[in-house]
Amino acid sequence: AGRAALGEEALAGVGLVELEAQSPAWAGQPASDPDARALGLGPHHLAYVIYTSGSTGTPKGVMVEHRNLLNYLQWSHRSYYEEALNGSPILHSLSFDGIVTTLFGPLLAGAALYLLKPAFEIDLLSAANDGRVYDLIKLTPSHLSLLNRQLECYEGPAPTKALMVGGEPLVPADIQFWRKRFPHVRLINHFGPTEATVGSVTFEISKVINGSASIPIGRPIANTRVYVLDGHGEPVPFGAVGELYIGGAGVARGYLN
Repeated sequence: AGRAALGEEALAGVGLVELEAQSPAWAGQPASDPDARALGLGPHHLAYVIYTSGSTGTPKGVMVEHRNLLNYLQWSHRSYYEEALNGSPILHSLSFDGIVTTLFGPLLAGAALYLLKPAFEIDLLSAANDGRVYDLIKLTPSHLSLLNRQLECYEGPAPTKALMVGGEPLVPADIQFWRKRFPHVRLINHFGPTEATVGSVTFEISKVINGSASIPIGRPIANTRVYVLDGHGEPVPFGAVGELYIGGAGVARGYLN
């Protein structure tokens, strides 16, 4: 039907893949992946390009290499998925790099990946009532505020073993809600620009945070260094204000074009 709708003229000179052909084009190809080294591919090649507005408001394509991504996912696996049972739900858009953690994390651990409907709060709580406790749920603070409203009337078990929040400043009151309601859930504040591959520093919130005006962003993940520098590029004294610089395996290649 599709071919008839397009017409033979439209298909002339176009490569056509026949999925139901008697002898498909891939019939003689090996079942295994090709050797990446034989093809000349290496860790320095691109894994993806993803757009961010950064600090200027102008969209820029960040070029993330395989080695950048591998470092992040190995850290994520060791931290949250080594004993994965129930995987994670997908709660982010594919155009937001925050999805990398919960998209690849469960799959690399051999755990399940769940695609939820737009009204994700209902699905999360339904899953918890059915006995499914996710290994890690990752949200933005805006998402967390929405979820907390649903949880006000919820009396079931915690929907996850670990809750990671990132992408925006975290509101202490929202995380305090979880400290009181689900005291055994690991709570993680995760920070990092797209230019440094998803996340660069993390802070596990293990204490009650009454009266706090903000929550720390924490310390560097594996193979990452962070510095607070002054206008001359020199380290500032302890407690002084400066600009955050990030170095290490997560720093992407640069901007596209």
